[in-house]
Amino acid sequence: MIGWVLFDWAAQPFFTLVTTFIYAPYFVVYLAGDPVRGQTIWGYTVAAAGLVVALAGPLCGAIADRHGARKYWVAGASVLLVAGCAALWLAVPGPGHGLWLGIGAFILATAGAELATIFTNAMLPDIAGQGRVGRLSGLGWAVGYVGGLLALAAMLALFIADGDSGRTLAGLKPLFGLDEARFEGARFSGPFSALWYIVFVMPLFAFVPGRSRAMKLGAAIGSGASALKATLGVLVTRRGEIGRFLVARMFYADGLAALFAFGGAYAAAVFGWQASEVGLFGIVLIIAAALGAWAGGHCDDLLGSRRTVLISIAILIAAVLAILSVDRNHLLFVVETEPAGRDGLFASWPERAYLGLGSVIGLVSGPVQSASRSLLVRLAPAGEMAEYFGLYAFSGKATVFAGPLLVGAATALSGDLRLGFSVIAAFLAVGGVLLWRLPGR
Repeated sequence: MIGWVLFDWAAQPFFTLVTTFIYAPYFVVYLAGDPVRGQTIWGYTVAAAGLVVALAGPLCGAIADRHGARKYWVAGASVLLVAGCAALWLAVPGPGHGLWLGIGAFILATAGAELATIFTNAMLPDIAGQGRVGRLSGLGWAVGYVGGLLALAAMLALFIADGDSGRTLAGLKPLFGLDEARFEGARFSGPFSALWYIVFVMPLFAFVPGRSRAMKLGAAIGSGASALKATLGVLVTRRGEIGRFLVARMFYADGLAALFAFGGAYAAAVFGWQASEVGLFGIVLIIAAALGAWAGGHCDDLLGSRRTVLISIAILIAAVLAILSVDRNHLLFVVETEPAGRDGLFASWPERAYLGLGSVIGLVSGPVQSASRSLLVRLAPAGEMAEYFGLYAFSGKATVFAGPLLVGAATALSGDLRLGFSVIAAFLAVGGVLLWRLPGR
């Protein structure tokens, strides 16, 4: 069990450091050269990564079920994750191919992280047993958030310098002589995530029981492709409840993906936060998310997975709408405030409000994800978990490009960051309504 839980600990820093709090703001504000253009390109990049996972995930899951040796599949996906993260270091602003290198490396790393997650998610029912799926799923997410928190704290304390003082939050010069003028601290978030993953994924391979190969790879590919085609037909007929759940998740996963992709970058663009401030914001959110995931796992087993997700989505929508009422000089759209100087962290009331609303989002985002995972475990047939988790990944990624894509497009067309951000609430609302119509707990 510990080896399985530590996979979330190993993988989460990629999502925390790269996708959300360190690399994404760097990409939007500095690598792309302009915040509006950067948010647009970042939206397209996240969309492209999601499309790759959407196309590859279901088929890889179906093949892995029949091939049997899931650890080998985790290892193959891990190679993609580590290589992509390491290559993020090469994404240097200015003339050259830095922007394209950053885009390609991010897509590669995202594909590896998501595919590895498919195969480890499929191990959950074998490890948890009856009656503990929700709690173990929630524990995994909580431990993952703590891993992300510690990784983020290490980056801020040791590697990322404040732009004014030239020192990290611990008052140190960045290790390895990282030059903040060349954004080497933000770029190092990629290699750091790769090293973290390599170290902490090892218990999964060492201690989690593996399955013997059931088929040779060639036969598994043919059988998996045929089985996937049959399963898609079954979803419309005999397993309609799973199909409806996956469609609902398609929408609210789009909203969550866009929220994670743009939360830190939005704050950097609206409030002018530097990497250290975005990082501290991330620490607060991750603490809230870890507590929420742990508590949500218990709510999952007590109230049911579906109810847990619905309650969390409702709170997310309210928080996103409240964020839209906050900008550098206003609260609730019309209440004027004094803008913050750069002599203190989160010194203005709009910044504090954003921090508080972000904490609420963190608190409920964990239960959305952990309860969704355990809901599929309860719905899917026992012998086909990797295939159904491939479809689960498909539902999370098939249109995951739509959320970031529409955020990017709305931002580009309007020139207004808040109008672009408002797309997120619509995706969450549609997903919540569809899930609400699904019977059961």
